[in-house]
Amino acid sequence: MINYILQVILFQVLFLAIYDFFLSKETFFTKNRWYLISTPVLSFILPFIKIPTFQKAVPQEFIINLPEIVLSPDKVIQEVIQETSFYQSINYLDILFWLGVSLFSMLFLVKLYKIANLIRKYEVYKKAGYILVLIPNQTKAFSFFNFIFLGKEIRESQQAQIIEHELVHSKQKHSLDLLFFEFLKIMMWFNPMIFMYQKRITLVHEYISDEVAAKSETKEIYINNLLSNFFQVENIAFVNQFYKQTFIKKRIIMMKKTQSKKMNQLKYLVLIPVLASMLFYTSCSESTTSEVLVKKQIETLFRLKDGKLVGKEGDKETYLDSYIGLESPLNAIEISIDDLSKEEMQEFVEIDAKFKERLNEKSKFSKIWSFKFYKMPNGRNASAMIFNIDKYREKVKTKNDNTTTETEEVSFMSIDKAPTFPGCESGDKDCFSKMVYKHFSREFDADLPNQLGLDAGKKRVFIAFKINKEGNVVDVKARAPHPKIKTEVLKVMNALPKMIPGEDEGKKVDVKYSIPLTLLVE
Repeated sequence: MINYILQVILFQVLFLAIYDFFLSKETFFTKNRWYLISTPVLSFILPFIKIPTFQKAVPQEFIINLPEIVLSPDKVIQEVIQETSFYQSINYLDILFWLGVSLFSMLFLVKLYKIANLIRKYEVYKKAGYILVLIPNQTKAFSFFNFIFLGKEIRESQQAQIIEHELVHSKQKHSLDLLFFEFLKIMMWFNPMIFMYQKRITLVHEYISDEVAAKSETKEIYINNLLSNFFQVENIAFVNQFYKQTFIKKRIIMMKKTQSKKMNQLKYLVLIPVLASMLFYTSCSESTTSEVLVKKQIETLFRLKDGKLVGKEGDKETYLDSYIGLESPLNAIEISIDDLSKEEMQEFVEIDAKFKERLNEKSKFSKIWSFKFYKMPNGRNASAMIFNIDKYREKVKTKNDNTTTETEEVSFMSIDKAPTFPGCESGDKDCFSKMVYKHFSREFDADLPNQLGLDAGKKRVFIAFKINKEGNVVDVKARAPHPKIKTEVLKVMNALPKMIPGEDEGKKVDVKYSIPLTLLVE
């Protein structure tokens, strides 16, 4: 969630920078209004957009799923059972967030009450297209939807012009824009960009209304009316105020400015490379903070029949659906193994283990199968077993001719020689697993899970890492029920020694590992 919020704020900073440097001095007021409304919405949507063609192309890697590691404080390390204090289980960030939301909500309601109170207390006149509220002993002038508030102390010679100005706000629904930013301020009160957006769109509203109202008389007279009095203003952020001293100078400068050339509208095209860069960033970056919530459902068994993807219900509930075929499933989107949830990942580990039990990994025919993952048309993720018929024919021909045929691609289901843990025999997977288990038992802080206020029981952690062609442990990732557990797991995994790299067909290769880890919390 924090990563998402940071991306939203970053995108809003970039959008506002474009506005300030390229657009704010132009007289395309209506276009600027829609720019300031649409770009904060875009900043909330962009982090969710992942374009596959923008994602980095990575070489094929081998994946080895290690046996599950179970860390019980009683069995691994002698533990002094401690009761978690109440304050340790409190999420102070959540409390701070909701306190801010409550405070800004109250301020918003107070402002609404002020407006309602003005309508209730003072004279109200229904006019054609608006409602006029006269405030005695004041020179205030502002509008809220179709209510125009006018101070009685404003000279009669200026009142008609002010009402015309405020009618522009009313007809173009400027109050909706300001309310939109008020709601954003409530939900993202900690984001300074929202306040800056609201200030800029308020000024654009004034530019729009000035442009229309100044047509009824010369700009010089209109400007003189703005400067003729030292006016009061109402301290309400979401009303359109005729006299706001901080804006007067900018409004006068903009009214004196000549109309921008149509060619200057090309400046909006600056958005294209910026949006492309944002999409590239969101597509290539991996969100390690979000968790996909999935639940067990009756498994759907997919296959291709007569050129169409068909599915039938299985006899058990699973997190993953399944597919088997000679080619990729139609109308499905291929996803990465990193896109699976913890539950889906654990289920795949079990499927993979059962598959390997049935398949002789030493056989040359093991490499004609490959596992892939897809987002199916029903919205569920599926593990797919793809049978490569061309490789099958090639292997049969090789066997019959007693010749060796090289292929460019190799399935990750097998590897000639797995990476070797220091001190183990070359390619010994069992020894590798035992040494990793010992490393965890020795390095992991087994007291930690019981100090975080977690519910008692089993807590699952998924760990993924890679041993590259140099034997280094890299790309360590973890999904855990608590950030501190994740940090501890990453620390332990990064402390693994340098390995002897794996090999396939005489070449050193990158090998990915996945480890399901179970923590017993008391």
